[in-house]
Amino acid sequence: MNEAPLIEIHNATLWRGSTRVFRNLSLTIRQHERVAVLGPNGSGKTTLLKTINRELYPVASDESWIRILGRDRWNVWDLRKHIGLVSEDLQIGFMPNSSVLDAVISGYFSSIGVHHQLRDQIEPGQLLRAKEVVRMLGLEGLSDREYRTLSTGQQRRCLLGRALVHDPDTLILDEPTAGLDMAGSFDFLARLRTLARAGRSLVLVTHHLSDIPPEIERVILLKDGAVVADGAKTEVLTLELLSDLYGTDLCLTEIDCHFFAYPRLPT
Repeated sequence: MNEAPLIEIHNATLWRGSTRVFRNLSLTIRQHERVAVLGPNGSGKTTLLKTINRELYPVASDESWIRILGRDRWNVWDLRKHIGLVSEDLQIGFMPNSSVLDAVISGYFSSIGVHHQLRDQIEPGQLLRAKEVVRMLGLEGLSDREYRTLSTGQQRRCLLGRALVHDPDTLILDEPTAGLDMAGSFDFLARLRTLARAGRSLVLVTHHLSDIPPEIERVILLKDGAVVADGAKTEVLTLELLSDLYGTDLCLTEIDCHFFAYPRLPT
């Protein structure tokens, strides 16, 4: 029996305010895939992410649909059991006085913090799972620290923990290293690699080539609201395609299954 795709977008037209971002977009991501969506600013990455996250819906049409795991509609609390989200927007908007443990627990409520009333609703098994995730992410010594006092990298790990409390099959990551310094970026990407090697599926949305870990198998290139390339990583991450994607003359190198782009110097 075939599994329903993780994400199935068919002939979708999507608007953000008065701007049409996608017209007749079709895209399928299967379950158990590890995919990167790469593109410059303004290419449609954020709109695509908000669509997957059920924050945006396409123009209504009998010939158009967006389905997550085979379903057109989801309760957000139920969806979080299957798909965990980590994004810089969520990090910026999070309740500053939440403790690290409460930040992780908030994943059970799809909230941006935990009020005292919500704390009373935590089941013993959920609390144990939250503490396990805190330990797994190396945050146990910070459990009672307020979110606002943490470094950007520690905050990002909190949000990763928030996504992981449900033990979802898939993680969706929006610009995973945005705002992180070099050490923080390396640490966070190493944690993603560990999760991928343990069997977790990843959908990683970024404009940084260096964010793409070796475990990513498929790359989708977006430009001006259209898919311009989609396929195996080694077939899509080419000098010609990337130079066209970003509209600049690039050099490209691969080191230990990591790809890096840098500007071509004038001759």
